Amino acid sequence: MDGGRLRQRNLSAVLSRVHRRGGMTRADLTRELGLNRSTIGDLVIALADAGWVTEVDDAPRLGAGRPSPRVVATDDRLVIAVNPELDAVEVGLVALGGRVLERVRVPAAQPTVEDAVAIAASTARDLAERNPRSRVVAAVAAVPGLVRSDDGLVRVAPHLGWREQPFGTLLAEALGVPATAVNDAQSGCQAELAFGAGSGTRSMVYLNGGASGIGGGIVMDGRLLQGRDGHAGELGHLGIDTDGPRCACGARGCLEAMVDRRAVVRELGLEHPDDAELATAIAESRDHALGALLTAQFGSLRAGLRSIATALNPEMVILGGYLATLWTVVSESERHNALSDALPAVAADLRIEIAALGANRLLIGAAERAWEPLLDDPLGTSGNQASTGTPRDARSPSSASRSSSSTGSSMAPIASRADSARVEPITGQ
Repeated sequence: MDGGRLRQRNLSAVLSRVHRRGGMTRADLTRELGLNRSTIGDLVIALADAGWVTEVDDAPRLGAGRPSPRVVATDDRLVIAVNPELDAVEVGLVALGGRVLERVRVPAAQPTVEDAVAIAASTARDLAERNPRSRVVAAVAAVPGLVRSDDGLVRVAPHLGWREQPFGTLLAEALGVPATAVNDAQSGCQAELAFGAGSGTRSMVYLNGGASGIGGGIVMDGRLLQGRDGHAGELGHLGIDTDGPRCACGARGCLEAMVDRRAVVRELGLEHPDDAELATAIAESRDHALGALLTAQFGSLRAGLRSIATALNPEMVILGGYLATLWTVVSESERHNALSDALPAVAADLRIEIAALGANRLLIGAAERAWEPLLDDPLGTSGNQASTGTPRDARSPSSASRSSSSTGSSMAPIASRADSARVEPITGQ
């Protein structure tokens, strides 16, 4: 390996660990990477000069002497993450380390592609202008549907009514930065694997319950399974009851048709609730009909979990969104017996946990797609970043020439459609 490639690999190793761990001391980096102190120092300085990291003196003192400074990621570069759903479009600013700096939810009933792009563009512009010291380097949308992995084409998002939509391309044109689209549940899986309940796990299954139904992500040997076209993990379409209700996919009795968030929302008389609002309403309700509905849905979830355990034999299953709520509102005995009729050998040590990243999980996971090529080559020395659609500088040559707007925004001008959309800033997440 030539010296340039070796240096690139070492820079990637340092920045990737800082990203995943939320910061590390130089001493810890030296021990973990097996490099000498001077080499680690040189790599940290190079990353700091490029604006990727800084050093802070907040590491705990261990014994005598001055504590080693902790290397942490800066907020110099940010990713716009978008999650269009059946009842709203969420937009967030995500920094390295899986940190969501801001998140805004814009209620929208079954948004069209054009609606979602307009809402994302307007909201992203506002977020960028509130963070003038940072620059947006890319945008990624986590879409509830089948998304082709090589180009981000949304093949079908049945609940949204989208088919063969180049959502990533449209988002890039509106935002003036490189953009793509990924599957929402796979994004949640990636986030929980990197920063959440699945951190350090070699095999896991993530199930996400959203307004558009249920999706999943599968991790084996520490890697997210993609499948031929990137559609692996569509676990919401596991067959539960052939005589069950018709699913949006056309089949009967799919898991997402049997465990239907919308039915609970209707029973409670709510309109466009987020996960927290729905969980609170369920906890406060004394409606017997709602209780019966939740019991029936949990029975279907049990059947799905049994099939997953038997087919994949994972270390753990992580439940996100509405499924996390359903898991927590049933009794302890129901949770204890969730896998009682599964094969004992596969159920014995299987852990079922709720997502640790809460409402931020899909945005964090979407941003990971943008960070991957940047982490691989932080200084852009290989020339490969442009081919991934995520160059080190957010502004493409065409958009950079248009970026001298009077707003002083740190990203290229964003389309001004949907400026009147009602937004709900979200804090405390």
